[in-house]
Amino acid sequence: MQKLLIKGNQELSGNILISGSKNATLPILAASILAEKVFLSNVPLVKDIFTMLELLKFIGLKIKVKKKEKKIELKNNNKRINTLAPYKLVKTMRAGVLVLGPLLTKYKKAKVSLPGGCAIGTRPVDLHLFALKKLGAKIKIKDGYIIAQAKNGLIGCKIDFPSISVGATENALLAAFGAKGDTILSNCAIEPEILDLISFLKNLGCKIKILGRKIFISGIVSAEKKIYHNIIFDRIEAGTYLIAGALIGKKIVIKNLDIKTFKKEIEVLRKMGVKINKKKNFLTILRSKKLKNTSVTTKPYPGFPTDLQAQLMVLMTQANGLSSIKENIFENRFMHVPELKRMGAKIEIKNKTAYISGPTKLTGAEVMATDLRASVSLVLAGLIADKRTIINRIYHLDRGYEFLENKLKKCKAIIKRI
Repeated sequence: MQKLLIKGNQELSGNILISGSKNATLPILAASILAEKVFLSNVPLVKDIFTMLELLKFIGLKIKVKKKEKKIELKNNNKRINTLAPYKLVKTMRAGVLVLGPLLTKYKKAKVSLPGGCAIGTRPVDLHLFALKKLGAKIKIKDGYIIAQAKNGLIGCKIDFPSISVGATENALLAAFGAKGDTILSNCAIEPEILDLISFLKNLGCKIKILGRKIFISGIVSAEKKIYHNIIFDRIEAGTYLIAGALIGKKIVIKNLDIKTFKKEIEVLRKMGVKINKKKNFLTILRSKKLKNTSVTTKPYPGFPTDLQAQLMVLMTQANGLSSIKENIFENRFMHVPELKRMGAKIEIKNKTAYISGPTKLTGAEVMATDLRASVSLVLAGLIADKRTIINRIYHLDRGYEFLENKLKKCKAIIKRI
């Protein structure tokens, strides 16, 4: 099993080019089932993307990956499509459940394994099924599979989500694409990644309008046979390197991002005393030696993202005084805390809130990654720790961070995969 070795306390400097968004690419790949030909660019070459591509190949799509250009071509002209998404291809990645909506709306049936992914909470698919049932699907769960049918097709309707869910909003959008009549989704997630999916569906010929947390879908107006789409930047990757620069960067320049959709992250870090200079599409971060304590609550966009909670916690270990993070999205997303404490962090958890005392000197240790974002928080901790840090189970890291070691090495980090 592969590990990462990090020698800490090496000042970072250089440029980091942000990759395309994993969380935007996955639902757009699922949406490609609805099209005939799709050409995607700025695609991140990470494990979750290749897992989704394997699933789409199994379903029957023809796929060509151009790794050097970070482009993917998908064709769906197979009349003998497979409406099954098996356990072996869905067990490691929650986004696999997103093929449910497009298969159901286009082929009127689907059998999809209940999904896996990171062990950060139960994250049930109840809201996905709630939306699809409203659209007229008949659904049952049997032997670990979601079995869905809509013999006469899906029918547009009003869906008011009882709570905000990114995945359920995406699946409802994908299902409503081919439904008869209009669909109104209320209390939706409005993350930039969802807006990118909507942009893709509009290019595909769907009429969609957004008003606050309401989305109006009129179904297919005129289906396009061939579409091109450029994936948005990965705001979680950008936030991760922003925090790395604040921790131990002499001068880090982060390029290829849209600052307009990145306001909350910048606001929180500036409040802590992080020095950030903004330009049109890049940020310059200088190491911040006098960090202030703060309190943050994770919330749906435009709030502070849960996917940056673990990374921010590492920064809080270097701030003066007592900081806190309340986790409002997932019930089990503090699994990195015991590993950070092994490195010397002073963190206590009460109910849904982590209290972090600082500044604290971290010392390298052998630690274990438990999920995607926890794994990168241990990388950040290793960068500022004395001595050597060994991170085990880094396959979690490979699910969502493209060329992480190479990007850090270019900024003079001493990091090695063994």
